[in-house]
Amino acid sequence: MTKTSDVVIVGGGIIGSAAAFFLASDTTFNGKITVIEKDSSYQGSSTTLSAASIRQQFSTPENVNISLFGIDFLRNLSEHLTLESEQQPTNAMDIGLQEKGYLLLASDKGQETLHYNNQIQNELGADISLLSPALLKELFPWMNCDDIALGSLGLSGEGWFDAYSLLQLFRAKNKELGVIYKDGEVTGFVKSGGENGGSKIIAAELKTPESVSGEKIFGEHFINAAGPMASQIAAMAGISIPIESRKRCVFVFNCREEIANSPLVVDTNGVYFRPEGEHFICGTSPLDGHDPECFDYHVDYSLFDEHIWPTLANRVTAFESIKQINAWAGHYAYNLLDQNVVLGTHPDVGNLYFANGFSGHGLQQAPAVGRALSELIIYGKYRSLDLSIFGMDRIINKTPVKELNVI
Repeated sequence: MTKTSDVVIVGGGIIGSAAAFFLASDTTFNGKITVIEKDSSYQGSSTTLSAASIRQQFSTPENVNISLFGIDFLRNLSEHLTLESEQQPTNAMDIGLQEKGYLLLASDKGQETLHYNNQIQNELGADISLLSPALLKELFPWMNCDDIALGSLGLSGEGWFDAYSLLQLFRAKNKELGVIYKDGEVTGFVKSGGENGGSKIIAAELKTPESVSGEKIFGEHFINAAGPMASQIAAMAGISIPIESRKRCVFVFNCREEIANSPLVVDTNGVYFRPEGEHFICGTSPLDGHDPECFDYHVDYSLFDEHIWPTLANRVTAFESIKQINAWAGHYAYNLLDQNVVLGTHPDVGNLYFANGFSGHGLQQAPAVGRALSELIIYGKYRSLDLSIFGMDRIINKTPVKELNVI
């Protein structure tokens, strides 16, 4: 066996690319990194098809800290992703970051949860404020607050950005640092016996455009960053994880009236909307019982007509006469256990690292998770932020880490 790479990353979206960056930019790591991506156009990528936002409004302290690092990273991209080898335009690091906040709305039943979450968030340094219906109406006069008991607004550090631009910045910097991006699809792993009765992966088997019969990339460490295909990649190593591909639709609409100073608003039933240039985008999770594992990209327009639009019209009177003008569908890597990331290794295969099941949080959590993966590989432990709460043990023992959702 001839080792062809020190770290082999399966998946070249935002998670895989962030992991590659933190590995390659660590001065104590001199290994070769190969990122395998089956869709180099990223047309079907969860990264580029997401609503591309970031928030600190979580109930789990680790999730809050992950996003606090994430917003700091996004604000200071020039310190991380500027190329040394070529002159870049002055706006090269502009990913269109709009820190206009998240606004979570709660009914009477959700007030206690908002208060509980707010205490955790503010203790950790997040800039989140609780607002009464009167204050909400003062700040957002276009909003119907009659059925709202309380709102939680991110005053800074929350908002949205251009996911594709961020991904391209990571890729460009990674290539400058020597990371190899390889077009191909992983079809299997070659394993050997490991210590203490476990096993280890010694190579990834690939199907590539250049090789009909396939090829192998031998390595020391392997990262599963395959997004919605995470379970299939895990199964190739003989590991089962409760992650499925779930479709999420995003709808674009016009409003003839001006809706000034709008944050990303999440209604009490989970429907969200936010500005996108001159338009708005919106979406929601499918209704209970209507969210099967899915790999197609067909837009469910009935979701907008029957569920989203009535919610929008109730919340904003001007939205009663909106025009839906576009839509697309992407996929979440949905963790059936608790909708949080599965991070780290499995006891049966010690050199396969998982970063899967973000359930919609992957883009905003990529910087912190990429850093965490690099620390596990280089140092064998977390050094910056202890994320062991998201380890594989909870999957094996079925002990979920649950976020407290607002209703």
